[in-house]
Amino acid sequence: MLEQILNTANFNYLPRAMTAATIRHEVISNNIANVNTPNYRKSVVNFEDLLAREIYGEEPDGKLDVVRTHDKHLPFKPLEFHAEPTIVQDNTNIMRVDNNNVDIDIEMATLAKNQLYYNALATELGAHITRMKNAITSNGQ
Repeated sequence: MLEQILNTANFNYLPRAMTAATIRHEVISNNIANVNTPNYRKSVVNFEDLLAREIYGEEPDGKLDVVRTHDKHLPFKPLEFHAEPTIVQDNTNIMRVDNNNVDIDIEMATLAKNQLYYNALATELGAHITRMKNAITSNGQ
């Protein structure tokens, strides 16, 4: 029973997205710390595109042909791909004399965006846990 409760999409995707946001925060902080380091190439974290590939498969328009509303409604198809955050070095846009491609304004904006993203994920996960707790303790009311 507990496995069915904890095996929902929210408990699957939200913690991994929060982990990706945490890693992204560290990567952006590292980029900011190296803004004046000659020949430094910034890094980025790829996760959301990989998660979309996990959820939707290789569908070009990002839409599912069939949506499962309950585990027992359709036969189970195991996931062929499990998205995990990956750190990639960005070798594009070298606009500085010292061959550093970190733009402090872009990094600060990305850091703020990532913080909002993490807060939204944490709020949603907390709300989901509260809903589950209320459903368990409501005694059929």
